[in-house]
Amino acid sequence: MTKEQLIQLLSGKIKLVRKEMGYTQEQMAEVLGISKKTLVQIEKGRSKASWTAVVALVALHTESLTVQSILGEEPMEIIEMAAHSILERPKGRTLGGKLWWNEIEREGDYILQQNMISMHYRILDTAHIRWYSTFDQDEAHARLTDLANSVDWDRRVSHDPKKSFSL
Repeated sequence: MTKEQLIQLLSGKIKLVRKEMGYTQEQMAEVLGISKKTLVQIEKGRSKASWTAVVALVALHTESLTVQSILGEEPMEIIEMAAHSILERPKGRTLGGKLWWNEIEREGDYILQQNMISMHYRILDTAHIRWYSTFDQDEAHARLTDLANSVDWDRRVSHDPKKSFSL
């Protein structure tokens, strides 16, 4: 999902989030860092929110049912992927995909999942720590294989007394 797609998708939902949170237009405008006039224009569909306003909306309302129904249980992951194209680093423990996720494949200690809402992919380890996220299915499968193979290699090296050393 691109920044433009997120802007399009979330601009039309700002009013729903505002109502869900119980904010007035003045309060929501203050939270998003925009003027009330701009918020009114966005809510009426006359203009789109800026990328900054969308990021603020998601970052400050990650628990919003409206935001989660659009982006899933970890909405900031979608924002980060749109900003950086992919996420490739250990990125904290998840709930393991109990909600919003379908398991696609397991390889070694890693699980490839696809989000049912945003349709993006992520790779978790067996401790439910997210290692990789992308919208590209081929990249996700390739990275799953790379991660699984690197773990197998690391295990062989760490268990081979000829290759171990001490300081």
